[in-house]
Amino acid sequence: MIHSRNRRLRVNESVRSLVRECSLTTNDFVMPIFVMEGENKEEPIPSMPGIFRRSIDLTVKECKELFSLGVKAVNLYMKVSEDLKDNTGKEAWNKNGLMQNTIRAIKDALPEMVVMPDVALDPYSIYGHDGIIENGKIVNDATNDALARMSVSHAEAGADIVAPSDMMDGRVQVIREALEDSGFTDVGILSYAAKYASSFYGPFRSALDSAPKDNMEIPKDKKTYQMDFHNSREALNEVFKDIEEGADIIMIKPGLPYLDIVSKVREAIDLPIAVYNVSGEYAMVKAAAQNGWLDNDKTIIESLTCFKRAGADMIFTYFAKEAAMILNR
Repeated sequence: MIHSRNRRLRVNESVRSLVRECSLTTNDFVMPIFVMEGENKEEPIPSMPGIFRRSIDLTVKECKELFSLGVKAVNLYMKVSEDLKDNTGKEAWNKNGLMQNTIRAIKDALPEMVVMPDVALDPYSIYGHDGIIENGKIVNDATNDALARMSVSHAEAGADIVAPSDMMDGRVQVIREALEDSGFTDVGILSYAAKYASSFYGPFRSALDSAPKDNMEIPKDKKTYQMDFHNSREALNEVFKDIEEGADIIMIKPGLPYLDIVSKVREAIDLPIAVYNVSGEYAMVKAAAQNGWLDNDKTIIESLTCFKRAGADMIFTYFAKEAAMILNR
């Protein structure tokens, strides 16, 4: 005779909801947003259906809609004009630059919106790399100094949390010290501690034109600073170092193919964990849904819930707005 029947707790939705081990709400979402120069401008990103580059005015409008849906945080990326790019990244800390003006506009319109600007040099680089290049190599320490200037500039504009995604060694400490020295003790650091060199970033790079350039004598990929996707113990090493340097939140990127990393890091640390449901993951779901191979809404909610089950506290996802609408029904 069977006495232990697991199916007893699956008999109907009311019982299943009582024993669920995790839940998904709009409070979990951070919406990545692409910003471009101009006014009243919006450009679709072909490889990411439903996602757009927008001018600042339309970005503010989008943020208001997101906030009304319960999405209280945004992650900002700039589409920088070619004539502003160089090898120093100096446009990244222009007090009147596109990023700085975007941060101010959002905070003026929505003071309660959590604004997390991306900190990396690739949108500002003529080479498409996250760091400064000398003699064909990405130099670490000079890049860190640039990232610190960039972070302070973001804080001055009103950023709540800076999000260094560059993967330079020691940059969290350099940024933390620069913020402290400038009086920004309350500005947090969300560190991309375990960011892998991944094929899943393709649509994102096309959205910002931030891929390494093929026609120059430079590294053709980002494998000298982003992590090797074969490794997991290395991720813990990176995470522990960033925590020691002053990170407030730890990011793991990409997301769905790296749930094992999310789970391992969750078991090892108490700090909040963010996970990035990246552009390639978004594009795959959208392509399958458009072809009728997957149910769009159910797949979105299941995918995002998997991050919570693995141990993530927040999810950076291009599905944030759509998922909020689904959850609010």
